[in-house]
Amino acid sequence: NTSTLPITGLSEAAERPANFIGIHFFSPVDRMELVEIIVGKTTSQETLAKALDYCKQLKKVPIVVNDSRGFFTSRVFDTYIREGLEMLIEGIAPAIIDNVGRMTGMPRGPLELLDDVAIDLVDRVAGQRRIDLNLPAPAAGDTDKFLIDMVAQERWGRKNGKGVYDYPQGEPKRLWAGLADMYPVKISESSPELVEHLKQRLLYRQAVEAARCMDENVVTAARDADVGAILGWGFAPWTGGPISLIDSTGVAEFTAACEALAAQYGERFAPPALLKTMAGKGERFYPAPKPLAA
Repeated sequence: NTSTLPITGLSEAAERPANFIGIHFFSPVDRMELVEIIVGKTTSQETLAKALDYCKQLKKVPIVVNDSRGFFTSRVFDTYIREGLEMLIEGIAPAIIDNVGRMTGMPRGPLELLDDVAIDLVDRVAGQRRIDLNLPAPAAGDTDKFLIDMVAQERWGRKNGKGVYDYPQGEPKRLWAGLADMYPVKISESSPELVEHLKQRLLYRQAVEAARCMDENVVTAARDADVGAILGWGFAPWTGGPISLIDSTGVAEFTAACEALAAQYGERFAPPALLKTMAGKGERFYPAPKPLAA
């Protein structure tokens, strides 16, 4: 997968590593405006300038990120799918998960998007990550184990008509009946409180990962994070992007909410040091809007 290519590592084999840069297009290329420019450790400013000019000639919208696994867009987008799978494993009805996903403003629910991206592709990326980081085989209840089990049953997603959903020819898609055998449904009734909680999980999981990317200097500009999220995978446009969502919520309030979610669901929600520091100082990512004149 393109987003797993190590730009810095590849540049080491180049005669002129300063001229080496990554340009990540999005599918379908003719319709997707965004281009993610990946700067390696040896990439020169001149090379970056040429890449930006190239994107301008193509009438694309570029964001600039530093080289890291998954770059920015794939890394954060993956958390949306993963949180949906966590909910599925917990026993929340798949229909509730995908409906709530769309209610957040996302173009599709996380399980629907997993089928669209292709389960076997996500599994291959996850498998390569385990190899590269020397991680153990996933245990039962792990989202990676779900991917492995689905691929073993040749349920690859929309591309072969069998994934989380079945895609009978000429008929609307429907949830695969075997899913309930893998993960029995424990919560099939929705409620306003449940919907709001699940919406928060889906949005905040992505937003806290975007904040981690800023903390790790993967992306250095809040604008690039927001533009990349909205144009790259359709992050709920009404929020202005994941970093704008943090600002509008209040950095301190968002950080506290993530700490509460981390206590309940694990470290995937833990706020990075950057958020804690900003919360303590009363800071925000963007300048505070000026009050309207009376």
